[in-house]
Amino acid sequence: MTDVIDINIPIHGEMLHWGRKPTYEMVEQMVDGFASDVSRWLIGAHTGTHVDAPSHFVQGAATVDTIAIDNVVGPVRVLDLRHVVEEITAEDLEAAGADGAKRVLFRTRNSTDALTRPEKSETWVGLGPSGAQWLADRGVLFAGIDYMTMEAPAHTEKWPTHVILCTAGIVILENADLSSVEPGGYLMVCQPVPFVGREAAPAPTVLLPLPGVDA
Repeated sequence: MTDVIDINIPIHGEMLHWGRKPTYEMVEQMVDGFASDVSRWLIGAHTGTHVDAPSHFVQGAATVDTIAIDNVVGPVRVLDLRHVVEEITAEDLEAAGADGAKRVLFRTRNSTDALTRPEKSETWVGLGPSGAQWLADRGVLFAGIDYMTMEAPAHTEKWPTHVILCTAGIVILENADLSSVEPGGYLMVCQPVPFVGREAAPAPTVLLPLPGVDA
């Protein structure tokens, strides 16, 4: 049986999060005499392993409930970018073998560093504008990274990478745990929660290392 690789990060009250962290309350509990446990969570749309839909930065663009299935399910190429210090460039993507891929995941040093910390790091690895434009020019459908934002640290005021990707209709996956994923081709199944009309949603994602998959 083929091993399924889970690249999701756990959701809990002390997790790494941009802004307000998740909270929950118990609505019913068996210890109080109820038949079952029932919890209610207060989380942001950008919690945990999640997708940014194009409407995150482009008015009128696709929302999470209207993303085409072809964007989020299909062959994906995991790129080894662990040597990059802070900003993934177009040259980095070419050197890592991204050409020809329609869906890409960036394995960086984040997976064993910034992603493992409960608070935002002072620095992390993100995709730079030149890398974003390189993907857009080649008709890429999906791009994911192992941190809570695709944006490189130097650009989190005007968010040019997000603007470029969203304008091109590229679905963004953030907070993917790629620490145990070897570079190469996989079959990806990413299923965003279909929040109607919204710009983002948690998106449980798994990879299947099936033989013969050409990402």
